[in-house]
Amino acid sequence: MARPTIHTCCYDCVPCPEGEMSNITDSDNCIKCQSDEWPNEKRDRCLPKVMEFISYQNDTIASAFSCVSVFGCLVTVFIFGIFISYRDTPIVKANNRNLSYLLLVSIILSFLSVFLFLGRPNDVTCRLRETSFGIFFSVAVSSLLAKTVMVCVAFKSTKPGSLWRKWLSVKLPYTIVSLCSSFQALICIIWLSISPPFQDLDTDSYPGKIIIQCNEGSDIWFYSMLGYLGLLAAVSLVLAFMVRTLPDSFNEAKYITFSMLVFCSVWISMIPAYLSTRGKNMVAVEIFAVMASSAGLLGCVFFPKCFIILFKSEMNRKADLLGKREN
Repeated sequence: MARPTIHTCCYDCVPCPEGEMSNITDSDNCIKCQSDEWPNEKRDRCLPKVMEFISYQNDTIASAFSCVSVFGCLVTVFIFGIFISYRDTPIVKANNRNLSYLLLVSIILSFLSVFLFLGRPNDVTCRLRETSFGIFFSVAVSSLLAKTVMVCVAFKSTKPGSLWRKWLSVKLPYTIVSLCSSFQALICIIWLSISPPFQDLDTDSYPGKIIIQCNEGSDIWFYSMLGYLGLLAAVSLVLAFMVRTLPDSFNEAKYITFSMLVFCSVWISMIPAYLSTRGKNMVAVEIFAVMASSAGLLGCVFFPKCFIILFKSEMNRKADLLGKREN
């Protein structure tokens, strides 16, 4: 009797496609993982995706940024203390010492705003982080603009019969700061009212990761805020460059020129880097820009004055400065 023919069937197993898994032997189909999950290396079960953000826990970047921010705040507070201690000296009184105090406070707040970028973002921190540095830097840059305007007005008013004398008012620099800062604050208020920033979960950019990031909400208002800040910086730079050579021993326009060059260079280079990165690298670029521009303002404007106050006290006498002016 003939034996029956036995037909055997063999499966050619292939791995499941990316994002899918199968835990059934000889299955014809794979199962797609949920949006917040990703298959393991064997692709036989789904695991929760890794949450990516700049975390305070076991993240070197967060520790480095925190240390630099705290150090910047301490240095600024130290300089603030020097200016208060020597508040009656000519170099501190020149170009309105209250504007110097306001500038130092805005730099301190800018350094502290770095902590809004660290940790897991939420709707509140997203709204604060995107508007705080815009307002703080607007106050800082408008303070430098007011200082530069006062240098120009003071020089113009020395000429006999000059009409610039009526602009030598205590209210003029505060009016400049108030108007420039208020316009930036108005932009931010409209932005928060119409389409505020919010927490966004990006599940598609990187396999196996969920990027927790801030969505600007409205790109138009975000770039309007940056554009206005750039406009203030550009006006301050041009005006400070024009008056930097005026024959005034108290003239700090050349320091303001350097500070605005650093400020503009940092933010111009930041924008393409910001647009070309994703995840926590994008946040790191923004943090670096905030800290670098804050340090640039602090170093260029205040370090030369502190050097004179602490180590060249003979240059901090009104008689000596007036004598140099007459030569």
